[in-house]
Parts: sequence; structure tokens; C-alpha cells
Amino acid sequence: MLTFDNRFTAELPGDPDTSIRPRQVLGALWSPVVPTPVAAPALLAWSPECAALLGLAEREVTDSAFVAAMAGNGLLPGMRPYAANYGGHQFGSWAGQLGDGRAITLGETVNARGERWELQLKGAGPTPYSRRADGRAVLRSSIREFLCSEAMHHLGVPTTRALTLVGTGEPVVRDMFYDGNPREEPGAIVCRVSPSFIRFGNFELLAAREAHDQLAQLMDFTIARDFPHLEGEPSVRRTAWFREVCERTARMVVHWMRVGFVHGVMNTDNMSILGLTIDYGPYGWLEEFDPTWTPNTTDAVGRRYRYGQQPAVAQWNLAQLAEALVPVFGDVAPLEAGLERYLVVANAELEAMNCGKFGFAEFGERERTLVREAYALLQRTHLDYTNAFLALGAFDVHAVAHDTTLDALAAISYERANFDAAREAWSAWLTRYAAALIDGAESAPARVARMRAANPTYVLRNYLAQEAIDAAEAGDASLVHTLLDVMRHPYAERPGLERFTRNRPDWAREKAGCSMLSCSS
Repeated sequence: MLTFDNRFTAELPGDPDTSIRPRQVLGALWSPVVPTPVAAPALLAWSPECAALLGLAEREVTDSAFVAAMAGNGLLPGMRPYAANYGGHQFGSWAGQLGDGRAITLGETVNARGERWELQLKGAGPTPYSRRADGRAVLRSSIREFLCSEAMHHLGVPTTRALTLVGTGEPVVRDMFYDGNPREEPGAIVCRVSPSFIRFGNFELLAAREAHDQLAQLMDFTIARDFPHLEGEPSVRRTAWFREVCERTARMVVHWMRVGFVHGVMNTDNMSILGLTIDYGPYGWLEEFDPTWTPNTTDAVGRRYRYGQQPAVAQWNLAQLAEALVPVFGDVAPLEAGLERYLVVANAELEAMNCGKFGFAEFGERERTLVREAYALLQRTHLDYTNAFLALGAFDVHAVAHDTTLDALAAISYERANFDAAREAWSAWLTRYAAALIDGAESAPARVARMRAANPTYVLRNYLAQEAIDAAEAGDASLVHTLLDVMRHPYAERPGLERFTRNRPDWAREKAGCSMLSCSS
């Protein structure tokens, strides 16, 4: 049984208009919205780990009344559903009011340990922020969000979670690539779970509207509810809060870099104030290493949100948040200090990341040079990012020749001719790499253990997710369940799961959903 304690709606000003007509919502941080019922809700998958966070047993999650609530066909006692009002910068430009156009928060539940969790349905129907859209989501994007939310958690990446995946029994019309070819697709709803869904954009909209009293109110509410460990006078708490937001954001993005995740749409309305990965839209996983790669078709020309640019974009987004907070802080010095702290933490975390990924006991100039050279070779020879580090983890530093490792690297190149042309360069690099590891005087088991902790065996490869989507659209959700299980233990090598570690197959190189995606859902 869930116990709700809805502080967001109880303590912050709401919209007196209860209609869902599209409009500019002024003077309110949220609008009351009831989910729109669907024709035939069916529970397709659920996460036992996420359910455990909420104190829910299997019989409770699979109960018909609970499934109905997860589909928007009813409310459980204590739920007070709403859509949040926020704005944001999209692709570097101010977009004004955006808001929860297809997300409806059901309420905040507190578990037996006193932990607060918000439950939010994505795809549960229109809200005042839907503009001309229907507020629905399709099965393909819902599967991707459900699986990736849980996969990222098990990878150790700060993230929102996913509780349930429910089919609606209703078609949704989408033009997947905005090319004039709309089609009906099966609809679905994901229940997302997070301690908070407050975003940078919540603060930005209030600042843009010069609603400075509400801006201060939201800031102090966020600190009191979501950062209760921060103490002192308001100015002291606010300074410590912004510093922590910067630190959390830095650590989150470095985790993305470590596992090869590309968010795809790092707009400020998609940035969590808690430093959690939020809004799994056109994300993707690096397969062949390419720092310029973006999975988002909308970003194909400018590549603003490419893999290698993510730390810089996070810094830019934090700067927009800082600018929005100036009216409350007054003095810009604490905000500038927070932004400087972001750089310090991001740089330190990136060095620690590479130290772990390459197995170095220390990280000096020699190691930095080796890392730069390795990434250049990875890109030049089109190596699979995940599998390349697994091959380096098996490297015998005392071998006279490096043929075994070279053959392993050659086998995971997407352009074998490029690797063959650079084989000698790789051999020379491995020789220098071995010398650095030997000089580190660390035992092989200790080095391998640290590399295994930094380099996952299994990630939610784009083509694997698409295979699960294709099967589910044909009525078979079993691969969704299989992938959910595989991603529970991403750092272990499990017999019989070799297919989930393979390079992207040739058929997936240009297939929709496997290479590039749009924001359409």
C-alpha cells in the first residue's frame, strides 16, 4: 500500500483552472490534471527493484486496480495528479513555457524508510502544456525509456527509475522522422519514479517571467524537500545547494561518458535539479567510438548534443540556471563559484574515470598521453567502445608479443581495413601501455578488478532495444523481460549471454531506431 504525502502541490502555488485547454499558465507552478483513461490497459513489464523502493510486492503491482492506476484509468487513495509548469532552452535558444505535455505526476509516496518518491505517468493524455499534441506515447519510445531507466541504475549512473510499462490497447499516430509519413503505432505508458522531477527549466521560467517571489519560494522548497541535509541561514543553504547541483551534474555526465551513453537532447528542461538522468528520448549508446556522434536526427547537422560535447553542454546549462537564480542570490559570486566547482569536479571525475577504465594505479602526464592516444586510435580504427575496454581488461602486460590483444581488438572493429592499417600503431601503443601498468606496481587481479568495475560487459545497445521493440509490436514482450534481466548485472560475464555483447550487426547500421532517432514518441 502506498502512502502519499504530496508536498509539491500542497506547498507551491497551483493553477485554479482545472481544464486541459492549452494555455500560458501564469502565477502557478503546476496545473491539476486527471489522466485520460485508455481502452485496454495491459501490464507488459515491471521492475521488481523499483517496486522494492516503493515497498510494493509483486501481488500489489500486478493487482488490477494498481495496473489501472498505472494506465491512467483510476487513482489510488491519496494521489493528487498534476502537470508541472516549466520552460527551458532548447538547442541553445529560449523556448518559453514548455511544461509537462505528456507527463502527469500522480503524487509523492513515502516508503517505510522515509524516502520520498514521485510517481509520474508518461503518455497518460493531454495537459494544459500539450499545445496541439495528444499527450500520448508510443510503445517503441516507452520500451526504450523503461529499459534504459533500469539499465542505467544497474550501471551505477544517477537516473530516474521506471516501475511499469503498460500497453494502452489504443493506436497513436506519429510521424517518426517528421518526413510526412505518419502511421499508427501501439500506445503505451511508463510509470517513472524519482525523488523529484524538478528541472532547471522550472526555475528558468519563473525568472523569465520576473516572478521573483515564486522563484525564491521554489528554491527554498527544493532545498527543504530534496536537500534536507543542507543547513544554515537561507543564503548559506542556497549557496551550498547550487554548488551541490553543479557537483551532481558533473558526476552524472561523467558517468554517461564512462559507459558510452549519449543523451541526445540535453535541453535545460531535460536537466534534473538532482543530477539524475531524466527524459529518455532520442538517446543512444556508442557502438563504434566517435566523439562526434549524436543519436538525434534533429541534431544531425549542428551536433550540439554529440557524445564528446556533453560535459561542455552541461556546463552551459548550469550557466543558464545560474543566470535564472541571480534575482534571488543578488550576488553573482556564489553562482560563479558553483560553476567553477563544476569544472573542478568534472575534470577530476574524468581523470578518475579514465584511470579506472584503463586500469592505471596513478594518473600522471604519461597516462594522460596514453589515454589521448588510445581514444584517437579507437576512433581511427572504428572499434566498438564497450568491447574495446573489455579487450584491454584481458591484456597480458607481460606477454612478449601482443598478438592476442591485437587480434581481439581487430575482431571488434567495424572497419577491419582501418584496423589492419593501424595494427602497428596499436602494437606500439600496447607496448607503452604495458610499461605504464608494470611501473604502477599493482597486481594484475587488483588492476583487472578495477577495470571490470569501470567497464560494463552489457549495455542497452541500440539494436538490442530495437529487437525488443519489434517483437513487442508483434505481440511478444519476452525480449523486454530478457533485456531487463541481462541489464541487472552489467559488469558480470554470464554464460549463455554472449549475443548481448556482440558488435552492432550490419543490418542495424542504417535501420531506424538502431542508428538515429527523432524526438517523436
